Amino acid sequence: MLLRIVVAAVLTAVLALLPDISILPLGGVAHGLLYYIVVYLIIGYDILRKALMGIRNSRVFDENFLMAVATLGAFALALYEQSGDYLEAIAVMLFYQVGELFQSYAVGKSRRNIAALMDIRPDYANIEQEDGSLERVDPDDVETGQVIVVQPGEKVPIDGIVENGRSTLNTSALTGESLPREVGEGDEVISGGINMTGVLKIRTTKEFGESTVSKILELVEDSASHKSRSEDFITRFARVYTPAVCYAALALALLPPLVRLLFMGADPMWSQWIYRALIFLVISCPCALVVSIPLSFFAGIGGASREGVLVKGANMLETLSKIKTVVLDKTGTLTLGVFEVTAMHDIDDADKTDEEEKQMLVELAALAECASSHPISKSLQKAYGKTIDHSRVADIQELSGKGITAVVDGRRVAVGNEKLMLAEGVECCHCRAAGTVVHVAADGRYLGHIVLGDVVKPHAAEAVRALHGLGVSRTVMLTGDSRKVAEEVASALGVDQVYSELLPADKVAKVDELLAAQDKNARLAFVGDGINDAPVLTRADLGIAMGGLGSDAAIEAADVVLMDDDPLKIARAIRISRKTLSIVWQNIIMALGIKGVCLVLGALGIANMWLAIFADVGVLILAVLNAIRAMRP
Repeated sequence: MLLRIVVAAVLTAVLALLPDISILPLGGVAHGLLYYIVVYLIIGYDILRKALMGIRNSRVFDENFLMAVATLGAFALALYEQSGDYLEAIAVMLFYQVGELFQSYAVGKSRRNIAALMDIRPDYANIEQEDGSLERVDPDDVETGQVIVVQPGEKVPIDGIVENGRSTLNTSALTGESLPREVGEGDEVISGGINMTGVLKIRTTKEFGESTVSKILELVEDSASHKSRSEDFITRFARVYTPAVCYAALALALLPPLVRLLFMGADPMWSQWIYRALIFLVISCPCALVVSIPLSFFAGIGGASREGVLVKGANMLETLSKIKTVVLDKTGTLTLGVFEVTAMHDIDDADKTDEEEKQMLVELAALAECASSHPISKSLQKAYGKTIDHSRVADIQELSGKGITAVVDGRRVAVGNEKLMLAEGVECCHCRAAGTVVHVAADGRYLGHIVLGDVVKPHAAEAVRALHGLGVSRTVMLTGDSRKVAEEVASALGVDQVYSELLPADKVAKVDELLAAQDKNARLAFVGDGINDAPVLTRADLGIAMGGLGSDAAIEAADVVLMDDDPLKIARAIRISRKTLSIVWQNIIMALGIKGVCLVLGALGIANMWLAIFADVGVLILAVLNAIRAMRP
């Protein structure tokens, strides 16, 4: 494209600067028409081919058709008038191609931004052989539970747990966080990060197709297929607008001359009105709108991905800009989900149990919770501090929103909240300590309870303040925790409303209430991370999932994924979306405004072909350059 533009521009300049084209061979034939046609075909043959293909496929009215008719008409008019002024037609096509070059550059730049994210896709995985050598295999061929070796400088190909080694991981391509992450034995690692220092042996926990890097790439590749309402409007608008202006141009070329000839008996001035119609066609080309609007959204999605925010489509980006209510899950969203045992109380809830009784209490709780991946379960197992003997546990049943029952050493053990104790017919003690209370009962007898405290995320309070600063009218926290714990966390973070002791179904019902109460044009976002948040993420106007620690179900159900679990990124995502929508509307108003004025001037004969070129190509270039700004959050 660039080479053709340069060649055509040089040849056009030569033809324009020649004092007399007739000095060239065949230059006297129709004022050197042959030379102008050659230059025209060099710069515009692809536009003519696309216009012919559009006519053949019954898609007549597009920008290629408009440019072809306008430029060929200009050639025909110059030939008819024997003026030899063919440069206008070439200039129109030349500047149009310059605009197309700017468009391809902008699209290429935003695609390169996405490609940088795509570069996280690993090409291979290392499997250690019996003789200690490493065999490179396709990541798709690695099974769950296999041990892979990641050497310094290599990408982590599949999600897993570090079995041996310590290292530093660069996860900036995934999370937008430039600070490297230290990992060692027992730490979870996600695919896509780059191993910077030591050798790691990782036992895979997922197949490659289900790993984080595959999910991310799938989300990004799929995002372009989800159009926003603005894009749909522009597409529908162009379908009506383009044929309308073609018919208007035809009417401008025929009706005024016929009126002059039939009703006024004057010279019809065919060439003058046809010239105005051609100018009208060039001005009316809708490419500035058709190109810049999708490009703005694409650039916005690319800019967000650089910040570690994956938006699944332009329609989600548009919805994000209208968020007025943000509903947040507590555990894993506003808090780290890392619970620590802060206290253990006996049945009287007065004196602490002795060491033997405390150990028995936490042992029963850890064994009963051994099959659960919930943060509370992991914390109980960590507090137990010993290897879990799964042979001692049988008949594990998880009761959503209540807790777990299991048979431990032949005893029926219930571990959970007061609702579980009530369901088991066990009278429990109410704890005055702040924190998540886990009650423990065995064979229908209450043994005591364990108090766990969750750690608030470092940026949680700042995230809530940032949301309020962006004009979010209401922040709401939903949690299954006790009222005391929930209110304590909400007060510390500055959350407007808090609802506690909720089951997953209660969260859906509460979001339904909030949706029914909000204004017609306002939108509600729910932010969560756990598998039990998936129904709520789907029900909200916009679902935002924590991608780093969030469950696959939550990420699958969400419309936006925060790759580093930082709640501060919620406000950043809203800011990016609003900037993108602002750019979209700037382009719409600018393009329609300038074109509208120029169309009137063209119809009145005030505008010439050069002004038409500006109204088409100039507006396109301005709109594209403006759209590129969306890539900078």
